[in-house]
Amino acid sequence: MHELSIASAILDAVREEAGKRPGVHVKKVGVRIGALSGVVPEALTFGFSALVQGTDLDPLVLEIESLPRRQRCPACDFTFEVAEETLACPRCAKEETLFAGGDELELAYLEVEE
Repeated sequence: MHELSIASAILDAVREEAGKRPGVHVKKVGVRIGALSGVVPEALTFGFSALVQGTDLDPLVLEIESLPRRQRCPACDFTFEVAEETLACPRCAKEETLFAGGDELELAYLEVEE
């Protein structure tokens, strides 16, 4: 379960950022996870909760924003979310589109209390 190591890395980043601002308590951390990232949000949430429990960061909340797969059509320069299995452009119907996102795993924000 690589989600546990991802949760640990998120907590390391939270501690590092909080260390730059003495007296600040981090209440929430937000992450963006793409549909093609290979990360199972439920497993990440479970691992994160287990690692936070009983620490100085407890009751830190993890908020996950799921991002869909996106493609870009080079013919009409339209970027779209892939809703079904087809990768064809919904605007001009061209079959040849390019990958434009959906594999993200990024720390989006920290919500802090002074």
